[in-house]
Amino acid sequence: MNKLQKYIKRRPIGIFDSGIGGLTVAKSLFNILPNENVIYLGDTARLPYGAKSKETVILYSIENLKFLLAKKVKMIVVACNTASSVAVPFLQKITKLPVIGVIIPGAKASVEYTKNGKIGVIGTLGTIRSKAYRNEIKKVNKEIDVYSQPCSLFVQLAEDGWTDNKIAELTAKEYLNGLKEIGIDTLILGCTHYPILKNTISKVMGKNIKLIDSGEETAKEVKRILEKSELLNTGKKKGDHKFFVTDFPNNFKIISERFLGKKLKEVKKIKL
Repeated sequence: MNKLQKYIKRRPIGIFDSGIGGLTVAKSLFNILPNENVIYLGDTARLPYGAKSKETVILYSIENLKFLLAKKVKMIVVACNTASSVAVPFLQKITKLPVIGVIIPGAKASVEYTKNGKIGVIGTLGTIRSKAYRNEIKKVNKEIDVYSQPCSLFVQLAEDGWTDNKIAELTAKEYLNGLKEIGIDTLILGCTHYPILKNTISKVMGKNIKLIDSGEETAKEVKRILEKSELLNTGKKKGDHKFFVTDFPNNFKIISERFLGKKLKEVKKIKL
């Protein structure tokens, strides 16, 4: 392997999200690809993306992409479900680097897992309205029935750390009982905050329902893409992780440490 190849392989993976939720995707990447260097950008000054127009989300996503390209990344991961549902095709036109979102990996995995052809999707109102998961599932298999449910309060519960208490359980029951009654056997966690509530969601839905963590499936897809393009960092050194935000919302460090399951050394505030 020549010096240039080694240098390219050592380049970081760039991840962006509208805020903190994408850290669950980053955590999956750290677990599956421990040697990879990663740069994370949370556009915390302009969150949430779910309430913005399609054009605005595309514009913000392009600005995030430009920031990460300036950091000499080798691949882009769009960790935001809203941005994944509308912006990925535009970003793929701007750069030759691989760009992937969280929706296609999550949708594909759900089709592989379902036995009875009944898949549930939970997400923010914006993601559910976009029908992004439904459309991707139908592309893979038209026969599958997709049932969607927005669960907006889950975001606040995850950020407040109310993930395993009575309130979380009651909220989950209120949102999920309908999907349970329909008889789904697979449930896509279509928001990056939701893996934080995995235990409670699983408790309400029951052991027989497979939960699909889109972030985890995306990390597996990143590994496949890097292997195929021969861009996998083969060095033995543990990866270096850098975090950037466009604003410091209250409790950013506390919330982010809860999402990542580890302490953050440094978070830099930047202007796009």
